[in-house]
Amino acid sequence: MPAKPRYSDTDACAHDLADALGPDLRIAAPLGLGKPHGLLNALYRLTAGDPTRSMRLYTALSLTRPQPKAGLQRRFLLPFLDRHFGADAVDPQYALDEARDALPPNVVVHEFYLQSGALLHSGSAQRNYISQNYTHVARDLALQDINLLVQLVARRETAEGVRYSLSCNPDLTLDFLRQLQLAGARRPLCVAVVHPDLPWLGGDAEVPADYFDVELQPESSPRLFALPRLPIDLAEYAIGLHASSLVRDGGCLQIGIGALSDALVKALLLRQQQNTAWRCMLVALDPAGSTHAQAGALGGLAPLGTGLYGASEMVMDGFMHLQRGGILKRRSWDNLALERASLSGRLNPGTPGGHYLRGAFFLGSRDLYEWLAATEASDPDAIDMCAVSNVNQLYGDQQALATLQRRDARFFNTCMMATLLGAAVSDTLEDGAVVSGVGGQYNFVAMAHELPGARSVLLLRATRRHRGGIESTIRWSYGQTTIPRHLRDIVVTEYGVADLRGKSDSECIEAMLSICDARFLDALCAEAKSRGKLAADFAIPDAWRRHQPDALHESLMPFRRKGQLPVFPFGSDFDEVEQRLLPALEWLQSRSSRWRGRWQVLRAAVRPGEAMEDEGAALARMGLDAPKGLPERIQRRLLQAALRRRST
Repeated sequence: MPAKPRYSDTDACAHDLADALGPDLRIAAPLGLGKPHGLLNALYRLTAGDPTRSMRLYTALSLTRPQPKAGLQRRFLLPFLDRHFGADAVDPQYALDEARDALPPNVVVHEFYLQSGALLHSGSAQRNYISQNYTHVARDLALQDINLLVQLVARRETAEGVRYSLSCNPDLTLDFLRQLQLAGARRPLCVAVVHPDLPWLGGDAEVPADYFDVELQPESSPRLFALPRLPIDLAEYAIGLHASSLVRDGGCLQIGIGALSDALVKALLLRQQQNTAWRCMLVALDPAGSTHAQAGALGGLAPLGTGLYGASEMVMDGFMHLQRGGILKRRSWDNLALERASLSGRLNPGTPGGHYLRGAFFLGSRDLYEWLAATEASDPDAIDMCAVSNVNQLYGDQQALATLQRRDARFFNTCMMATLLGAAVSDTLEDGAVVSGVGGQYNFVAMAHELPGARSVLLLRATRRHRGGIESTIRWSYGQTTIPRHLRDIVVTEYGVADLRGKSDSECIEAMLSICDARFLDALCAEAKSRGKLAADFAIPDAWRRHQPDALHESLMPFRRKGQLPVFPFGSDFDEVEQRLLPALEWLQSRSSRWRGRWQVLRAAVRPGEAMEDEGAALARMGLDAPKGLPERIQRRLLQAALRRRST
């Protein structure tokens, strides 16, 4: 292979790489957005078609478009997916095959974080999953004799020559190659795959031309993978509202992705921009005032005048909205003297080098990618993309500086379940099936216990649907743990805030009971008493009996009617007709999962009621305005029933 070759043909590049490296490929690829799907697919095809070859891939969060099931789901999603992701979108074929348990025997894929819930039934994914803290991945990867690293990059011509930006994924690449260098180990062949739309980010993410051995710049590239913007229901808003009162002005913020994080961001914007309305929402949720009391002790009720500093493994849309809303604005400097001067008010805020957001990888909407590019162009100091070791932990030469930068930190993460004793379950089911992964959650929980003034806040829906029914996500015990109970800190559900730090077991149990769904209180209380962990004479307060969905809906619905808690607070990728279809389809799906619900659907289909306004447009969008044959007529009838049910 010639020195530092450049390619425009992906297949030719893959063939030359395979010839140069021999029959056994051991590949490292970034998590999420930074995976070059085209090159990985070409290498996968070569290996799958030749049993004398093998391929072992180390990666995480392999992003694929949803694969809709037949029927109404397919009718709704296919046109949307083509429009949102582009008809030329390329999925990683290994991920599609793995989801079907159809990987060839000479291909193995190891991931330390899975697309949530997507691979529960894939035997190969479950067997080959590696459970790791995000900060330990580079260390462990350095022992795997990797011979090829492939990564999507941004490219720039400068007076000094070509420069690359690791852009969305400096997270592990920087740490991994540094680990190899320190160990004196062989460096893998590194391939830069240039994408014209990938935002250029400087700082630690910028590397010289010789950082990579090969450049592939395909003649055409599909759109960057962009996440659709999510709707937020009232229970999720309640969680966000409670959580937003825990944030301290002038502090540091870490948030993840998903509806709960979006709800928190919207609630922080309400606190900043509509403070009176935000306080009224808290009172409506908690007339007794316990959330206000928690806010006084841990966070605040006033707008955020000083603003927040972001230090988050993941940069997502929420940080963009917070910056635009005047909240993400506290800058930090990577110099201890300057940071101390800033804290004491002696530093000019315009001093060069200050950033207000530090992250290890980014993933979000197209709007986010455009904002990142525009911010880099107008304010190159503002965003610092760096190695995950510089975000998710405190160790190293810069510990004193990082401690100062992350003052009064609030690290928000989500979990699936929690126990009355304060342990959290975030990634694995009781039978060992992996839903997602630990990622950086443990890192941030541990860091919250080390940093002065910092708190870990786990966001949790109080109930979940399971096997056709509703069950509590707060349990006495569970067979898997992500965060052990000795690291318990703060848990937030739609019913309030449980501060568990430094509490006895009985105090912890009482705090967790106070944020449970009332339908499960008696059973949980009885279980705790039977184990001797709760006093026999403990009585459930009457106020906790109000913690039910109907009461919560009644509390927040007036604010939704005023437009203050919109279903899509940051805009929607669905058009108006699709937004009307969504709740109808969700109603059908939720009712169809259990027998009682199926009877409800059947009765509604027999007597669907009066036609709703613009029903014709909804039917036409689903291709059911002129049904052909019995199956389509049944689908039309079911959809009409759901639309009319949801319009009442």
